[in-house]
Amino acid sequence: MEFRESRIHQKKGINCPQNRMCFAIEDPCLTFSVPAYQTACGAVDITMHTLERFFNKGDHTELTDAIACSIMRENNRAAKICIEDPTNYEARATMMWASSLAHNDLTGLGRGKFLQLHQFEHALSALYPEIAHGAGLAALWPAWARYNMPYNMERWAQFAENVWGIKADAAHQEEAASRAIDMQEAYYRSIGMPVTLRELSDRISQDDLVTLCDMVSENGNRILDGPKPLDRSDILAIFRNAY
Repeated sequence: MEFRESRIHQKKGINCPQNRMCFAIEDPCLTFSVPAYQTACGAVDITMHTLERFFNKGDHTELTDAIACSIMRENNRAAKICIEDPTNYEARATMMWASSLAHNDLTGLGRGKFLQLHQFEHALSALYPEIAHGAGLAALWPAWARYNMPYNMERWAQFAENVWGIKADAAHQEEAASRAIDMQEAYYRSIGMPVTLRELSDRISQDDLVTLCDMVSENGNRILDGPKPLDRSDILAIFRNAY
């Protein structure tokens, strides 16, 4: 009997009460041996689960927003320490706690839970399974952020102030938001993460961008919800900007 490998190049999740743990006992010491690259990938994913919820639609979420911004800010700080000093207990504990808070839907309370950028990365690592999820997110994020920024400027200004300490009045929100995106991008470079698709993998070609776009948009039949709903043309533009 002959078995042939078959790939459908899809990355899907199953989310239900049955596959969520009731509680967890976590020991930061068990993460001391996690390599720097995987630590950085984890840091990116922690931030993205929080950041994408932060930019979803919602009203009167001041407390949720404060929690989200502190998670992003402290996760950035702790991850850099973990890479430089892998056995730093306080930093590893902070990352572990941030991960729990970022993934348990707390930072989505009062806001949407749809992760727009994750849809891009799921297609990317479905097409190239060797790509680590966090690295894929880092490579895509700057292009996604700059594309979305004009459609949610006030929110990006809040991100700038509460995560990166860049204060701006109403007349200078765009400048502050752009600086914050630049600083987050530079931070990813500083922890060894790629910030373009070409940096991520030399296997990715420009010809792949249309394929990836069609995967995310389901051949133009799917629009990704968000402050700026993304149709096929938007999705392709972000992939091209990320390249």
